[in-house]
Amino acid sequence: MNLTVLISIILVYFAIMSGLAYYGYKQTQTEADYLLAGRNVHPVVMSLSYGATFISTSSLIGFGGVASQYGFSLLWLAFLNIVLGIFVAFAVLGTRIRKLSADLNAYTFSSFLGKRYDSTSITVFSGAMIFLFMPAYTSIVLIGGGRFLQETLGIDFNIALLVLAIIVGFYVFSGGLKAVMYTDAFAALVMLVMMIMLLFGTYQQVGGVVAGHSSLTELKPLIPESLVEQGHRGWTAMPEGGSPLWWTVVSTLIMGVGIGVLAQPQLVMRSMTVKDDRSLYRSVLVGGIFIFFMTGAAYMIGPLSNLFFYETQGEIAIQAVGNNVDLVIPTLINHMMPVWFIYLFTLTVISAAISTISSLIHVQAASFSEDILKTWGIGKGKVSLSRLGVVIGMAAAVILAYILPGGVIAQSTAFWFGICAAGFLPALLGALYWKKASRAGANASVVVGFAVSVLGFLFFHEKEAAAFGLSRALFGKEALLGFPMTHIDPLIYALPASTAVFILVSLATGVKMKRQKGKASVAQ
Repeated sequence: MNLTVLISIILVYFAIMSGLAYYGYKQTQTEADYLLAGRNVHPVVMSLSYGATFISTSSLIGFGGVASQYGFSLLWLAFLNIVLGIFVAFAVLGTRIRKLSADLNAYTFSSFLGKRYDSTSITVFSGAMIFLFMPAYTSIVLIGGGRFLQETLGIDFNIALLVLAIIVGFYVFSGGLKAVMYTDAFAALVMLVMMIMLLFGTYQQVGGVVAGHSSLTELKPLIPESLVEQGHRGWTAMPEGGSPLWWTVVSTLIMGVGIGVLAQPQLVMRSMTVKDDRSLYRSVLVGGIFIFFMTGAAYMIGPLSNLFFYETQGEIAIQAVGNNVDLVIPTLINHMMPVWFIYLFTLTVISAAISTISSLIHVQAASFSEDILKTWGIGKGKVSLSRLGVVIGMAAAVILAYILPGGVIAQSTAFWFGICAAGFLPALLGALYWKKASRAGANASVVVGFAVSVLGFLFFHEKEAAAFGLSRALFGKEALLGFPMTHIDPLIYALPASTAVFILVSLATGVKMKRQKGKASVAQ
């Protein structure tokens, strides 16, 4: 690659991004501007920002790489991303979230729940969970961008991480959510164009849709024996029902991320940034098209990479990249696409990293300043505390990015999405639709959802339990229970548990309050 050309393109890109960030900075005058972009964002900007935040390097690099192992079965996740992540999130939940957040004068996800249930404890606890656990997700987005720059530019992975962190920190620190959303929208357009080109380019390289899929089906004998034993039946087929691989694909990747999107704080907050319901309805089409070409493309390109590498190098994708799935997509692009495309796709990865990380860091900073410190009466209304949260959140993400091993992008994404669904979703839906939902029920549900999820990852789900090592240290074995619990994502039992607790405690406390009111009226 010609570094002079690449640097020139990147400088032009950053000049545009900096101009948008400065424009957002100049429009940021109040706390509402910094936290919710003034609640008057254009629907197209909102939907593109939502999509860019949703589709990070974890989707393009991490999940694309995982799809190269597991096949087209991940397209079910793309389906859920569109149906739940766009249509339900905007047209069903978003309209109620927008109205209720404005009525409550809530600026963050946690304060929205806290004010709805009149509970400072739920505000602080939810904010603390976001501030403590979100860096795990932020870090793997950094890793995805770093891996691409490492493979494409031939630079040290650690340097790539640091450069990305500094760039993202600048955009969030300066202009708040307005700067984030304006730069997100531009980044989304860059990502969309490049992913469409990559999708069509990949199918052209493998002979078209029909020929490519047929040839990929015929490569079934090349699937590693370890994956066959776990239930792999080919890249164009679902894994064997009930097998370890089936549980991983369905419970962790499809259900974990597909359902978890509804309870993502950084995405829920996007519904609070528009002025009316019509804006949300108008956002559905733009968001749906964007997600289709981003997630759908990644989950088709990943499996087809096996065919490309076999035809050009005589081995399947995972073998061609030294068993690190995070390198499949970067390596594929570098081998398959022309140099000019690599220049431009570098902007795609940078865009994906900046758009998602900036939104995540913004939410972490808001949780730190608004949900925790402000609730405790510290620094009320000071934007400077939000910017301190940016520094802390960014530092935590960078540290984790250096610590985490390779090949964990998709796994860590599912972890964050799953614990958010178990911890937040019942209380969020109750806040919107159930008049009998109580403060005690919401508090209990959030705590149980997070607690059961964390316990599941520490002691039952084999991959995480083995990585943390706590189960082995305490009980002498990697996981406490055998198959299938070792492969069932904690979401599958944590979400029903938090839902049951929410309903039962709400009903019980509702009956208790009625009795107390009845006794009070008799006494009068």
